[in-house]
Amino acid sequence: MFIAMNRFKVIPGNEEKFINVWKNRDTYIETLPGFKSFNLLQGPSTEEYTLISSHTTWETKENFEAWIDSEEFKKAHVRA
Repeated sequence: MFIAMNRFKVIPGNEEKFINVWKNRDTYIETLPGFKSFNLLQGPSTEEYTLISSHTTWETKENFEAWIDSEEFKKAHVRA
């Protein structure tokens, strides 16, 4: 198993919008070999930011690397 993680510092008051964008965007990821799951977690907040992290779980690191080299990855991150 391989887990890929990202951390984001979101300006206070924008958490719901950020989460909705992530939950509702087309990722095309579910159809890829080795994909197991996606999770988005909201962490602690300060006056400066709220910490939000995402992680995807894959059968292998090679499956994840194939994802980041794929056309599906480019489509999913076109507005990133």
